[in-house]
Amino acid sequence: MHTPLLEALSAALLVAVLAGAVLRPFGLPEAAIAVPAAALVLATGALPVDQAHAEAARLGPVAGFLAAILVLARLCDDEGLFRWCGALMARWAAGGGRGAARRLLGAVFVLASLITAVLSLDATVVLLTPVVFATAARLGVRPKPHVYACTHLANTASLLLPVSNLTNLLAFSAAGVGFTRFAALMVLPWLLAVAAEYVVLRRFFATELALSGPAGGPTGEPPLPLFALVTVGCTLAGFVLASVLGAAPAWAAAAGAAVLAVRALARRRVGPKELLNAAALPFLAFVVALGLVVRAVVDGGLGDLLGHLVPDGSGLAELFAVAVLAAVLANVINNLPAVLVLLPLTAAIGTGAVLAMLLGVNIGPNLTYAGSLATLLWRRIAHRHEHDVDLAEFTRLAALTVPAALAVAVPALWLALLVIGG
Repeated sequence: MHTPLLEALSAALLVAVLAGAVLRPFGLPEAAIAVPAAALVLATGALPVDQAHAEAARLGPVAGFLAAILVLARLCDDEGLFRWCGALMARWAAGGGRGAARRLLGAVFVLASLITAVLSLDATVVLLTPVVFATAARLGVRPKPHVYACTHLANTASLLLPVSNLTNLLAFSAAGVGFTRFAALMVLPWLLAVAAEYVVLRRFFATELALSGPAGGPTGEPPLPLFALVTVGCTLAGFVLASVLGAAPAWAAAAGAAVLAVRALARRRVGPKELLNAAALPFLAFVVALGLVVRAVVDGGLGDLLGHLVPDGSGLAELFAVAVLAAVLANVINNLPAVLVLLPLTAAIGTGAVLAMLLGVNIGPNLTYAGSLATLLWRRIAHRHEHDVDLAEFTRLAALTVPAALAVAVPALWLALLVIGG
């Protein structure tokens, strides 16, 4: 039985876990605080062992998928997929003469949206962002608009598929739809949200896009990474097949990663240690530990409190309310805990509420640095490339993009639910 003391302890531990993930004191991994915090909620009885076991069993396949997709994305990078994307963007942008910066922004939007959808938002942040920096430098254009596009699309463009974001994967089974129906319901919100981001970013950075000098010619044309492209295509087909067969998408991701891993090991491009590092085991431990701490907080009363705020129904007004609540909560406690907190409440209402929640937790995190771990990681990558991220500018841009994207995505979801059904 929960007591006020245990409830306060669980809440304090959640704050500590999130602060540790945001600040990463002494360069420690996110799990350094999350794992002891999870152990503490178990030791004190704030989370009973049977509930902890059930939560860990629910999060296990999600963590397995994340490990597989991270390895797959890293091996695609080793195959030259992202360098080839950079050359593709450079060639397209260079054809526009003095309009190279605007053309490059369009190319970044297309590729980042596709990469986020298929290989997840981590691939866009970790692997595509450095390529965008290099491509902008090669073309002689200012990197800021294009780099900002990477972080915004890592969140917003992750709406399309169940595998595009860890938030989607957590909510997929509760949504009550298969892989293809999920994509069919989300494709219009995805397209319109990305389009809204493009319109706002192009106007917001009009000066930078107009003042960029003429593009330099692209140098060095990398070969087409055919093997990687075919493997990614087969993996995407595997996600659909796994859904039809009732299997976890982690199996398809693992198969794709295994194919590329065998090829890379045979060619001595990577070793077992590099593959293990690519799986990001400390981060997976963080995800599971965070889930346990959040479960303790939800059971301690937060779930009941939010239950009064989540509207019952799938009308347009109710979907807007759920999306806005999810967006706000994502920026208060991060989008992963927000999903874990809101999922039981929205799943009890139906498919529309679950998908509206995903609109909020995927678009909403663009509002603050702490909204998603991907944004925090993007910020570190930007600093590594000596590109300062101004908080005021970041917030001004977010204050325009988040409402605009939600304003078009929620009605699109409502329309899709009417036409397709949930």
